[in-house]
Amino acid sequence: MNKKQSKKKTQNKKKKKYTEKTSFANLEKTSNKVTTPKRSSSGIPKYVADRMARRIFFTAGIPTILGMSVFVISYIIVTRNIAEIPPSSTIAISALFFLLGLAGLSFGILSASWDKEPGSFFGIENIPMNIQRAKAAFKPATQNFEDKS
Repeated sequence: MNKKQSKKKTQNKKKKKYTEKTSFANLEKTSNKVTTPKRSSSGIPKYVADRMARRIFFTAGIPTILGMSVFVISYIIVTRNIAEIPPSSTIAISALFFLLGLAGLSFGILSASWDKEPGSFFGIENIPMNIQRAKAAFKPATQNFEDKS
């Protein structure tokens, strides 16, 4: 059973009444305080990211699409009785294309030139320099870890 509340308790719980004008004014004050974060200059420039994306599309995207299409082509060949293909060879060929796509992903990232003008077609000369950049990016984090222990 619920007990009735005494008059003292209900009188202490006075509700604050806001007019429509003051409530919307307070709302506008709080909504104007949204700040945009400052961009850091330590990220990858947009032109480099676009160059990486194009390289990744060709070096990783095409082998990945071929890896998926192996299953479809194998299915068509087997169902139309053109040839008998063992499932293990279908999986092995597909895995080969997926591994080629994984290697292409790394190559696409590491071979992109960081200069304003694009580098060579394959970009092999940029790989050692980009590996050094990647190592340098992780170096401060490992130094902090070593200092604490």
